[in-house]
Amino acid sequence: MISFSVSETKTALTKFCNNIPPYLTGPDRINYILENIETLRSEERVALKNLVNRFLTSMIERDSSDIEIGGHGNLGHIWLRTFGRKERIREFPQYSEDESATLIVNLLNSNQRKMLAEKRNLDFSYTFFYERRKVNVRFRADAYFDLDSLALNMRAINTEIRPLESLEFHPNVARAMSHTYIKFGLSLVTGITGSGKSTTLDAIIDAHNKVDPAHIVIIASPVEYVHESKVAIVRHREVGRDVLTFKEGVIQSLRQDPDIIVIGEMRDPDTIMAALEVTDTGHKVFSTLHTSSAVESLDRIIAEVNPSEQERVRNRLADVLISVVSQKLVPSLDGKRVLAKEVLLVTPSVKAAIKNNNTSEIYMMINQGGQQGMITMEQDLKRLYLQKKISLENAIAFANNKTRMQQILTSV
Repeated sequence: MISFSVSETKTALTKFCNNIPPYLTGPDRINYILENIETLRSEERVALKNLVNRFLTSMIERDSSDIEIGGHGNLGHIWLRTFGRKERIREFPQYSEDESATLIVNLLNSNQRKMLAEKRNLDFSYTFFYERRKVNVRFRADAYFDLDSLALNMRAINTEIRPLESLEFHPNVARAMSHTYIKFGLSLVTGITGSGKSTTLDAIIDAHNKVDPAHIVIIASPVEYVHESKVAIVRHREVGRDVLTFKEGVIQSLRQDPDIIVIGEMRDPDTIMAALEVTDTGHKVFSTLHTSSAVESLDRIIAEVNPSEQERVRNRLADVLISVVSQKLVPSLDGKRVLAKEVLLVTPSVKAAIKNNNTSEIYMMINQGGQQGMITMEQDLKRLYLQKKISLENAIAFANNKTRMQQILTSV
């Protein structure tokens, strides 16, 4: 096969983009690329994909978590996030919006190109062979539009799973999340984007996979880490590829003899209702939410559904919820990041507060529930500060309740 240098690949890319009719603007230019990408010769398409793989190789070797390609906001540069900081990489060539869009579109198959054209957004997974380590590396990718130009974020998926023990959960919390200890119930892992939710969820799955002879069904968009069946049998169903929606994946899973169902994200009312119903049938369910505290997670679930359904959902949630872990990745003093977490266990008092619509009382229950394994975000940030893992400034900056944070720090 012909090997293309970076400069030769850039020439082929520029040549293709120069063929885009000048009268086409905005989304029409993207549509042209989507419809005509296959006019490139096969060796040119391979060369373009290899160019992206070079960017990804550099990303891995810098220990970066994310890469940004294309879009108006990139100003032609490739950007990386390394230990939490986003920066343009000036040693990479610059690419026009058309050239970047072509690099992105070239990564997609025909069905994915149709979905991107229709929905203006596409979540997908991408794998390439990392030559230096002789391993396949997976990425979670999101293609989207930025001022009528096409942009791409790709996040590296850990090739190794952190042991659940390394997350330092209290024994009561670890037992609550264990299928061998409690056979049913809903456990949530919550946090903003980039807070390590997927890493925690994979650690939980892996812990079950090692010791629990169960059937685990993972429904995700996209599938990130691929678990090899060990003691458990693990199924992976990617939304948009193996199943159409999260809701359908959850409903279909009931006919697949599952013990544990992992829902990548409870992102809409239909998925929330399906998750509560499948938990109510006696299954162990794990899922995630984009919320920054345990109490906010409860309020978000209830607020997402129709007001006429909220009391029923509140009661059902109180009956099936087992635990909530809300987490953040905080810059550490060694220049990396460390996990801070808030943990709620659903005790009879918490259950009553949810049913009576008194979720505002739950924060103090977490605050006073240390012996049971509960901890507030502020208490955990204080712990990390006292262990000299994070700075005082970051302890305050990452607190959900800054007033409360300053109060407990004054007692140090």
